[in-house]
Amino acid sequence: MRKTTTKLADGRELIYFDRDETAFRDEPDRRPLEPVANLSEVRHDPVTGDWVTVAAHRQGRIYHPPTDQCPLCPSTAEHLSEIPAPEYDVAVFENRFPSLAGDAAPELGDGPQNGPGTPDDLAALDPSDLRLARPGVGRCEVVCFTADHSASFADLDESKARLVLDAWTDRTAALSRLPGVEQVFCFENRGAEIGVTLAHPHGQIYAFPFTTPRTGKMIASANDHRARTGRNLFEDLLAAERADPVRVVLAGEHWTALVPFAARWPYEVHLFPNRRVGSLTELAEEERAEFPGLYLELLRRFDRLFGEGLPPTPYIAAWHQAPRRGGAELALHLELFTIRRTVGKLKFLAGVESGMDAFVNDVSPEAAAQRLREVAT
Repeated sequence: MRKTTTKLADGRELIYFDRDETAFRDEPDRRPLEPVANLSEVRHDPVTGDWVTVAAHRQGRIYHPPTDQCPLCPSTAEHLSEIPAPEYDVAVFENRFPSLAGDAAPELGDGPQNGPGTPDDLAALDPSDLRLARPGVGRCEVVCFTADHSASFADLDESKARLVLDAWTDRTAALSRLPGVEQVFCFENRGAEIGVTLAHPHGQIYAFPFTTPRTGKMIASANDHRARTGRNLFEDLLAAERADPVRVVLAGEHWTALVPFAARWPYEVHLFPNRRVGSLTELAEEERAEFPGLYLELLRRFDRLFGEGLPPTPYIAAWHQAPRRGGAELALHLELFTIRRTVGKLKFLAGVESGMDAFVNDVSPEAAAQRLREVAT
């Protein structure tokens, strides 16, 4: 892999990841861009303990542009995009309209840096302050998987999928070192039904200044399991599912894909390395080598779930990684799910789910796993 770092016209960082070790990147960004003001703020909810990001400047971001105006396609003489090169393998750049940004405050390290529920953060909070807020310090990056506007991650070959994994790993390591960053989250949203506003195949990376609420819950459960049993929660879960594989979808030498026993979404799969690690940076070479084939097969099965002739299955693919502090019991895993529950029907969050975070699943996890096995190539 060859990594080339450059700058866009407004000073944002752009990074090319190429399979060709001899690739040379020197195309300048010829657009007359002015720096964008980042006014994001994170506010503490004293009722739930969650941090909420307020980023009102994002209202002006690009929304469903025509294909010939896509900001993620390579630049041409007629259209200058976010990527100056006429072609690329994988490109990563700072979001022009980020929810979190390094210039949101003059000092990246100011204020309490952990998320809700961690001891040092709670000690730093004034219990009488019900309006605690601080600048939305962090970073948001866009990851373009391919220059082909009409492709999808599932269309990549294994070497390109491996390059994306290497890019995720590189960015996880780099962003984790930024002052004020507590957790790095790599993810992809695909499909207009999910809410994607740019059709070009891409994902994002968020570097949060707090531990996210979902991660905080998982850490609390894992810590409680360790206190009660002396064992790791995720290791026990994976061992139990592999021993009784009714919900196992794919099993490799180094990875296992399974539908969780209490899945929230109609079709939801968690992909775990069989050896527990906390982040992408800890994966061994043999685990990195096996991942592309398994993940691509999983994505292609998602596209075959509902039969031929339908638009591609909308999905979210989310990497769960340990935060900088307090996540020793957490296990790296990728969560893949779709909101499509059957042909022509989507799973919308109802009142009990949006209002109370109490999910009701219309598809049994066992039936979902069986269906995902049936659509194997």
